[in-house]
Amino acid sequence: VPSILALPTLLGWLVPVVMWPTLGKGPRNQSLLLLITGCILVAFAAFRGVFLGWQKILATNLALLAMFVSVSFLALTNTGIEGQTLPQGKRSVAVTAFGTHLLGSIINLSVLFVFGDRLRKNGILTKTQTIVLARSFCSAAWWSPFFVATGVALTYAPGMSWRQTLIPGAVMSLLAIGYSIVEVCFFRKELFSGYPFKTATMIVPTFLAAVVLSVHYIQPDISILTIICLISPFGAVIFMKFRPRITALHDFIKNSLLSVGSQFTLFLAAGVFSAGIKSMTLVYPALFSLEGSALTPGLLSMILAVMIIIGIAGVHPVVSISIASPLLLPLNPNPSQLGFLFLSCWAIATASSPLSGVGLALVSRYQVSPKLIIQSNWLYAIVMWATASTVCHLFFLH
Repeated sequence: VPSILALPTLLGWLVPVVMWPTLGKGPRNQSLLLLITGCILVAFAAFRGVFLGWQKILATNLALLAMFVSVSFLALTNTGIEGQTLPQGKRSVAVTAFGTHLLGSIINLSVLFVFGDRLRKNGILTKTQTIVLARSFCSAAWWSPFFVATGVALTYAPGMSWRQTLIPGAVMSLLAIGYSIVEVCFFRKELFSGYPFKTATMIVPTFLAAVVLSVHYIQPDISILTIICLISPFGAVIFMKFRPRITALHDFIKNSLLSVGSQFTLFLAAGVFSAGIKSMTLVYPALFSLEGSALTPGLLSMILAVMIIIGIAGVHPVVSISIASPLLLPLNPNPSQLGFLFLSCWAIATASSPLSGVGLALVSRYQVSPKLIIQSNWLYAIVMWATASTVCHLFFLH
């Protein structure tokens, strides 16, 4: 296995090297900090006689990156359906929220640009549009196998069963969307203009989700990551709306895929950092151990709160998850419960932070104020944290 991983690992690490000049200051600084810190910790641990091996240090997040690239192709299935006017009122809030959620669960971040470009007026989204788009999209992280969040949870919560987190994740998504719809319809004094949906918009997400679920049910030994990596590009080619296909694929690979540079850089650096933390837990087991602490609902809730807070502050969820995982695994938690904890951190923090990928997209493309994002979502984050803590306890009692 190590020899098989050697080439893809080398190619994976070449991406940040080649793409480095195109990266923004934020991803550069955060990745450098993670990488340098991780290397120092790994070197120190090796000096003390603990070395995890190059595979665990350099290739931890390769599967996640493969998934990220594969689901990026699903942007080619965008229908581009537009109406002459934008529907308004309470019904349009619900339709836009669930449409963003379901379509975003398949085509990921690109749904924000599809919807945002249609909804914005003079290049700007309203406060209520920002709330609905961000929360509805990010809440799909609780259950969608096409989200990188699921891949992260499967990686850092070994033994996690996606099927066991599906129902509680779906419950959390419904609660998050329901909360947002009620807030916008009854507590925000602003007329909402929604997205002009048509039935054809949901054909691709429904079909791909059904295929993934069917294959995973028939062959449970095949990981969700593998299924998605194989199905997503083929599904994108079959359902793509652009013609001719070869030209569209060429343009997509040449232009759109360039955006994965920052993800490769951050995820690979986070993998090294996680290996460094894990190495230090082996060098100083007493210092990093939570042994003696019972893995109570209160402890899990507190850990989730800390992860959400640092996520809102700008630390990528994969970083906080990579820190929490080696600290919690020695307590032998229920893998699916731990995975649900990680998914909750991702869903809540990314929707509430102006520094997450979603937040940065809203700020840079639609002139949304970072201060507005925090002011609009701090109460949402608290309510969802409390709700997720309760759901986590109720669904994973045994």
